[in-house]
Amino acid sequence: MLDPLKNVVVIGDRILLKPLESSNKTGSGLYLPPSVKERDAVHTGLVVRVGPGYPIPVNQDSDDLFHGETPEVKYLPLQVKEGDEALYLHASGHEIEIDGQSYVIISQNAVLLVMRPEVPDDIEGIERL
Repeated sequence: MLDPLKNVVVIGDRILLKPLESSNKTGSGLYLPPSVKERDAVHTGLVVRVGPGYPIPVNQDSDDLFHGETPEVKYLPLQVKEGDEALYLHASGHEIEIDGQSYVIISQNAVLLVMRPEVPDDIEGIERL
């Protein structure tokens, strides 16, 4: 099976999510129509791809531009990783379709929290993430 996301490159601080279906039934047993779920402010999705992060400014001499020397761009990596389950603000997302599948592109600042299965129990391990 071919990977439809093989050629997808996410730019900057952007994140590509596969939206997860939320339940259409409330805790009290009422069924909600799909239009109500779409207007919810917060959604959950699986992180499929992440961008390289925030570009870090490079100190360079203005003469370097005229000599054809361009420094390599460095990035501050994102906290979100592929495979995380993210709680995000739906209003900040842009819905797209790739190979018949629905995805959402958001900026990292739209992510409220992530649920990661391999979070360490000790405080030092959490600080390294």
